[in-house]
Amino acid sequence: MKKPIFIRNANQIVTLEGSSSKPLAGKEMDQIQILANGSIWIEDGVIQFVGSDEEAAELYINRLQEADIFDATGKLVTPGLVDPHTHLVFAGSREKEFGMRLQGATYMEIMNNGGGIHATTSATREASHQTLFKESRKRLDQFLLHGVTTIEAKSGYGLSLEHEIKQLEVARKLDEKHPIDIISTFMGAHAVPSEYKKNPDDFVDYVINEMIPEVARLKLAEFNDVFCERGVFTPEQSKRILEAGLKHGLTPKVHADEIEPFEGAELAASIGAISAEHLLKASDKGIKALAEKGVIAVLLPGTAFFLMAESANGRKMIDAGVPVALSTDCNPGSSPTVSMPLVMNLGCLRMGMTPAEVLTACTINAAHAINRANEIGSLEKGKKADVTIFDVNNYMDLQYRYGVNHVHSVIKNGEVVVNRGRLVCNNTRTRS
Repeated sequence: MKKPIFIRNANQIVTLEGSSSKPLAGKEMDQIQILANGSIWIEDGVIQFVGSDEEAAELYINRLQEADIFDATGKLVTPGLVDPHTHLVFAGSREKEFGMRLQGATYMEIMNNGGGIHATTSATREASHQTLFKESRKRLDQFLLHGVTTIEAKSGYGLSLEHEIKQLEVARKLDEKHPIDIISTFMGAHAVPSEYKKNPDDFVDYVINEMIPEVARLKLAEFNDVFCERGVFTPEQSKRILEAGLKHGLTPKVHADEIEPFEGAELAASIGAISAEHLLKASDKGIKALAEKGVIAVLLPGTAFFLMAESANGRKMIDAGVPVALSTDCNPGSSPTVSMPLVMNLGCLRMGMTPAEVLTACTINAAHAINRANEIGSLEKGKKADVTIFDVNNYMDLQYRYGVNHVHSVIKNGEVVVNRGRLVCNNTRTRS
């Protein structure tokens, strides 16, 4: 049995309590709950108490000798950060494309000439389970160091039944072995592979008739995503793929309107997707539809930053009533980063979001985007003890001192896995 953990004397605790039933939208995103001079008692991997230092001292005065006591004087305590859009499992690197973009090549030009997703697909197909596991585990360690305790991981670099399953099997093994919780998304429709370039509808049929049923049978994924974009999959093809996933119990997600307006947001709303993601070029009609249906907009400011593109209009979406989450989009081509703290900075500096809104977007709303808000995303009694402690005085300071990883410590499932900026876990899963 795990020893209790007593976090006390925190300068600020951002609890986000009371927001587990639905994602926060509009003005709600800016109204975070802040507890000054607070304490948290954790036992058996679960939060048992969040409140004032005085109340905690009264409740637990006779049990302090049992606990590991964590002095959070002068520090900010938040829920463990949640990253709801990553492409965690892949092989290879694409730094040469970075140079090409600096010389003027566009993302789609690179992809249509055999680079981009196709380059990573080739490397991933060639890689063994062991290689993919080893490389992805290193990335997970870096996520932990940046305060992330749960991530979503998409497949999509296999583009064949064999290799999509390989990616998803590696993600499942990582979830079993690594402290971070991994929620898997099947994304066989990430691109049309080169062998189907002349017959994309045949690939759509392959995804629908062979890939989705087998992924569902093996219970390797919870969500089904598609890249709805001109030159990739049309709205009609995307709808077929998402509807096929629904028949097999896979909840829809949509890569939508990244390069140009392409009715991806509208599709996400009409099909009842849990989230629409990217949305750099979402139309006003699409934004309105997302707000009306409560579809979460998962925005990826690091991707736009790295591609030297204009970011999605987070301010406009929040003001329109769309619940917004933020993510790294960790991938080898368009966002090779694991830094959620940087993504939060960019949410403020490039999207016009407030520091409170970005915290909401990276915790409770991100948890809603992967259907885990009943377990994580806020600090309240009964939830999983996933906690990030920052070496700053307050939540405003976290965004003010941009470009710095301020993570001091991370508690995952009631165990300290990062302490004073260093990993202290042994890369082994801890279970409550």
